[in-house]
Amino acid sequence: MSRKPAITATGLKKAYDDKRVLDEIDISVDRGTVFALLGPNGAGKTTIVEILSTLVPADGGDIRIAGYNPSDDPDAVRSRIGVTGQFSAVDDYLSGEENLLLMADLHHLGKDERRTRTDELLKKFDLVESAEKLASTYSGGMRRRLDLAMTLIGRPEIIFLDEPTTGLDPRSRRTMWQIIRELVKGGVTIFLTTQYLEEADQLADHIAVLDQGRIVAQGTAAELKRRIPGGHIRLHFFDRDQLDSAATVFDESSRDDAAYVLQVPSDGGVRSLRSLLDQLDAHSIDVKELSVHTPDLDDVFLTLTATERTEAR
Repeated sequence: MSRKPAITATGLKKAYDDKRVLDEIDISVDRGTVFALLGPNGAGKTTIVEILSTLVPADGGDIRIAGYNPSDDPDAVRSRIGVTGQFSAVDDYLSGEENLLLMADLHHLGKDERRTRTDELLKKFDLVESAEKLASTYSGGMRRRLDLAMTLIGRPEIIFLDEPTTGLDPRSRRTMWQIIRELVKGGVTIFLTTQYLEEADQLADHIAVLDQGRIVAQGTAAELKRRIPGGHIRLHFFDRDQLDSAATVFDESSRDDAAYVLQVPSDGGVRSLRSLLDQLDAHSIDVKELSVHTPDLDDVFLTLTATERTEAR
C-alpha cells in the first residue's frame, strides 16, 4: 500500500485586490523527496510557500499537509513543518547557541532535551566553535546553516525552504546542498523554491515551473529537458566510410566531416536511443563513441516561461 503524499494542493487560488497571484495550482509532493518550484521573481513562489505553511490563507482549492487541512487544523500542520524563508530569522543580538535555545523554548522542549538538541544541531551544522559568538558576526553561509538548524529544532517531517541559498557563495551553496541531501536520507520531505536551475537539477526528485501564477510544466529534470527541442545523439565514427553510411540512414542528421561526427536529433529517451542502436546494428555500422545531449534546465526554463508569456498576450 502506497503512502499518502506529504503535500497536496488542488486548484489552489490566491489574489490580492484585482491581481490574481495563483491560478488553479495543482501540486503533489511524495514523502522523503525534494520538490523544487522554479520561477522568475514575482511568479508566486513565495505565496505558495506562505499558503502551504499556514502563514496566508488561500482563496480557493484543497490543501493537505501531512494529511491535515491547514484551514481546519493549522496547529497540526505547524507542529509537523519547518520553514526557512528568503530572509534569515536569526537574532543578531544573540549567539548561535542562544538562538537555538530560544527556538527550543518556543517548541516547549524539556530542559534536558533542549540542551541535547541544541548541542546536536551545533555539531551537525559545524557551528560548535562559533556557538558563543554573536550571530551578527557570522558569515552568510553560517547564518543560513544556523537558520536551518533553528528550523530543525522541532524535528519537522516537512521543511519549506524558500530560496535558501540566495546570496551565498558557491562553496556555501554546496554545503547547503549536502545538508539538504542528508535531511532527505533521514526521511524529511523538502519543498524548495529556487531561482538557481543548477540547484533544482542537483537536488530535486520532481520539479514544477511556475510563471505568472500558473504551473507551466512538471516532471523530473530529465523529463522536462526532453520536452525542449535541441536534443541529439552524437555519433563519432572511425572513418569517413562509416560516417557516410550513417548519414544515409539518418537523413535528418547534421555532420562534421573533419571530425567524423554525426548529430542525430533525439529526445534523449531510452526508446529513441534503442531505435538508433537497432538501425546502426541493422546496417552493420560501427561507432567509435556515442553520447546523448539534452537541453539543460536553463533551456527548459527560458523556453517554457517565454512560451507562457507569448500565449498570455
